[in-house]
Amino acid sequence: MNFLFAWRYFKAKKSTNAINIIAWVSILAFIFGTMILILVLSVFNGFEGIVKDLYSTFYTDIKITPVQGKVMTLTPGQLADLKKLPGVKNYSLVAEEKALLQNGDYQSVIYLKGVDDNYRYVSGVADNLINDSKYDIGSADVPKLILGVGVEDALGIISGLDPNNLNIYLPRKSSTTMVDITEDISSDTISSSAAFRIQQDFDNKYGITNIGFVKAAMKLNPDEYTAAEISLVDADASAAIKRKIKELLGNTYLVQNKYEQNRSLYAVMNAERWIIYGVLCLVLVVAAFTMIGSLTMLVLEKQKDISILHALGGNRLFIRKIFLTEGMLLALVGGGIGMLLAFIVAQLQIYFHFIPLQGGTFLIDYYPVKLKLADFLLVSITVFVIALVAAWLPSGRAAGQQFSLRSE
Repeated sequence: MNFLFAWRYFKAKKSTNAINIIAWVSILAFIFGTMILILVLSVFNGFEGIVKDLYSTFYTDIKITPVQGKVMTLTPGQLADLKKLPGVKNYSLVAEEKALLQNGDYQSVIYLKGVDDNYRYVSGVADNLINDSKYDIGSADVPKLILGVGVEDALGIISGLDPNNLNIYLPRKSSTTMVDITEDISSDTISSSAAFRIQQDFDNKYGITNIGFVKAAMKLNPDEYTAAEISLVDADASAAIKRKIKELLGNTYLVQNKYEQNRSLYAVMNAERWIIYGVLCLVLVVAAFTMIGSLTMLVLEKQKDISILHALGGNRLFIRKIFLTEGMLLALVGGGIGMLLAFIVAQLQIYFHFIPLQGGTFLIDYYPVKLKLADFLLVSITVFVIALVAAWLPSGRAAGQQFSLRSE
């Protein structure tokens, strides 16, 4: 019953035109706030998806590292059991250490990642080479180096186009705390074969080469590695497979999925998302103030109607429900139209890319958009709560006024 009264008040022409104007301003504010909130969250989803894809190119589905120290032991038996686990597609063994590269007067400290032949099948590095270069990490005796483009720039070279021999220095595993430069620092020459471009965090820090060369330089034993990187048949099953790997190897090994490998990045993105959401909610708060004004003026206009309803048996709770429902109707119309417009604009952007991304330095030249049902649900709940709070005060005023049919 309260809905019928609220709907009648919503449609009826008011005696004072200002009430109609403020009501429509309130609806427009909800339309704009809802649309902007959905669209900005969708654009954030798009950028977040691109960043995750870029990091997934370098970070594998699962990574095994030692809990303590930098070196771990994986026996042939353990590796065979690892390969047999259901869901494991492939794995690559890694020996990684910081190294100094020199090219004449140019030098750069990099993370030198020694990998085996399987690495190209568990990561996306081989698919992100530039200048039509060829994936080639060489052998233990004649290693080749695949560099990030940022490292190339720092060294002043172009991999794969010009022959270049770089001096490389990296520390060896030592059993003493004293560093002997002649014994504990390995020096050699190495040539670059290719370059990759994935993301700045990797392009400026990493070089990839043959694991045999790195293990020999670090004086690692045959079964010693710094990590094992695993690709899965189904990346969504990483949690279950991770538990199985822990059961297989024991507690001395740290097993992480791709999100745990870069926990700080995802924590920052999640925090940014909620900050954006909080800031944009202020637009809906502004809409709430216009609703308070609209409902307050409506209560003043409908004083005689309220008295009649009370005389007919309507209690104060019923009167409050009428104006609460009126506020919900304003929010429902505004929020519904806002969501519809946001959906239409997002679809146009997805298919026609009509809003360009300025600068020309990113991987794409348009704003990426990804719609999520969870965003629509979140915004719906937000609109409902803000409208309920905004309508509570005017509805309380309507329910609390003195009822009288006597005209002065």
